[in-house]
Amino acid sequence: VAKPPVRRVAIFGGTHGNELSGVFLVKHWQENGAEIHRTGMEVKPFLANPRAVKKCTRYIDCDLNRVFDPDNLGRTVVEDIPYEVRRAQEINHIFGPKGSDDAYDLIFDLHNTTSNMGGTLILENSRDDFTIQMFHYIKNALAPEHCPVLLIEHPSLKYATTRSVAKHPVGKYEK
Repeated sequence: VAKPPVRRVAIFGGTHGNELSGVFLVKHWQENGAEIHRTGMEVKPFLANPRAVKKCTRYIDCDLNRVFDPDNLGRTVVEDIPYEVRRAQEINHIFGPKGSDDAYDLIFDLHNTTSNMGGTLILENSRDDFTIQMFHYIKNALAPEHCPVLLIEHPSLKYATTRSVAKHPVGKYEK
């Protein structure tokens, strides 16, 4: 089946403010985007949780990577709404809306882990042919380096991750 080409890609760092690899890369690309510039494609580096990054803490009020569900995205903005819920609504407005044709094609969400898992790609949907083919390409490009793919799909769970705003969400974890 012919699919439209990927035209808009976002690279998120700092979803968790204490995971610094993505923060450093996003700041670098915001200052000098030549490495990620591609003709015919918008590639936007984005600091997802700047307040948590400034404090070098995972989050301020709640985990940003867990609040992209319909209830939080549709929540009325009031004075005491958690910072990360407000931020999720802003991100959804910029890169979504989630589940729409207007959403960004791809969001790469860069994370760190203390687990000894090396560079790992996170797949949320085993039926997303585009992402599967992209992961195949990445794995071949990195060969002989090991790059596992972790499938976190669940038959009845809808993911509320930062990257789930995009048509094709991708998580990347690095030790």
